[in-house]
Amino acid sequence: MPEPDAPIETSYKFPARLLTVAEYQQLGEIEVGYTELQEGHVLLSPSPVPDHNTAMFELGFQLRGQVPAQFEVILDIDVDLELDEPDQPGFSRQPDLVIADRAGRVRVRAEGGMLRASEVLIAVEIVSPGSKRTDYVIKRGEYADAGIPHYWILDLDEPVSLVDCHLAEGFGYQDAGGVTGTFETTVPFPLRVELDKLF
Repeated sequence: MPEPDAPIETSYKFPARLLTVAEYQQLGEIEVGYTELQEGHVLLSPSPVPDHNTAMFELGFQLRGQVPAQFEVILDIDVDLELDEPDQPGFSRQPDLVIADRAGRVRVRAEGGMLRASEVLIAVEIVSPGSKRTDYVIKRGEYADAGIPHYWILDLDEPVSLVDCHLAEGFGYQDAGGVTGTFETTVPFPLRVELDKLF
């Protein structure tokens, strides 16, 4: 067993410079975990635990039949936050789930690239060990700056809760605090989530 302070070995080498979203996409898959891009910096995170993935799948299953035909539920997808010009260090996040305009996936199939923030209606992050500040503060700010109308933060600590953030013009995201049990909303369209049945 390695010493506690021993460096973690990895054969994957990231470029030693800030990346655009297009350059980041060219990196491809890594050996373990997943990456995101924050202002040109590649961030590496460990793979999610089984409870996280189960909750993500179950949430998608619950939402799928409630979403109007123009939209679709997509799990675990890279999103270009469109926070800077294409030739500048960029931002790409990988929400656990998005509800996006179907035209976005059609565009990606035809043109390549990533789903764009402007094509996302709701972004959902499931809080993982070590991601609480990122999900509640950093991504909340980035998704608001990107103009994603709704951001849900799902926390699996008992009791399971969901914070529904919505853009309020000039104020970023506003929310009414965490909901437990059953989450219901009429905005952007009627949706109901049985939080206690997610895992």
